[in-house]
Amino acid sequence: MLKIDILTLFPKMFDGPLSESMIRLAQKKKRVKIKVHDLRRWTHDKHRTCDDKPFGGGPGMVMKIEPIHQALQAVKKGRHVVMLSPRGKQFNHQTAVKLSRKKHLVFICGHYEGVDERVHQHLVDEEISIGDFILTGGELPVMCVIDATVRLLPGVLGNHESLESESFYKGHLEYPQYTRPHDYQGWKVPEVLRSGVHETIAAWRAKEAWRLTKKYRRDLLKLSRDRCREEKP
Repeated sequence: MLKIDILTLFPKMFDGPLSESMIRLAQKKKRVKIKVHDLRRWTHDKHRTCDDKPFGGGPGMVMKIEPIHQALQAVKKGRHVVMLSPRGKQFNHQTAVKLSRKKHLVFICGHYEGVDERVHQHLVDEEISIGDFILTGGELPVMCVIDATVRLLPGVLGNHESLESESFYKGHLEYPQYTRPHDYQGWKVPEVLRSGVHETIAAWRAKEAWRLTKKYRRDLLKLSRDRCREEKP
């Protein structure tokens, strides 16, 4: 079972995402145990202060090292500490696979103008970014990473084949999907999908997956080729 601890200033933000859909089922099946911690528990002043003005001056506030360090000390050892940060490597499917194989993940949710640099230097094992844009805090990115990671745990999805056919699993986008009705206002489902010939359907899906990837995400084709070269002896 994967254990996940989340260190945040806004624990209520996680109430909905952690109690719905696949995340809820994964916890019910005991594939993952998730605990959200309010960093203010590890403060020692009456205002429960987790931030302060930056040394050297400048706008905004900086998250203090003490509450984060003491919170990390309170969780058991053997953890892999992850911070969502602009300096981190961009998150992708391969990163989610790697995280899903860990025993214990701890996520630090940053806020304000940033986090004391000593947290980056001494307390974090890995930094991840979900893209080149600014959010008000690390809570939403952490939710994205947890969702992408937990759904990969064995037994969370009912059909493992659905995982293997998804976008990014094999380095390309997923093929187009259709469902009933087969004709909606003249927009029809391709006849090949109604043929019942599995080999023909598989060939069509492979061709369409390649077409969509080439049209929308040529970068994935290059990444896939590069990975193949690296794996060759």
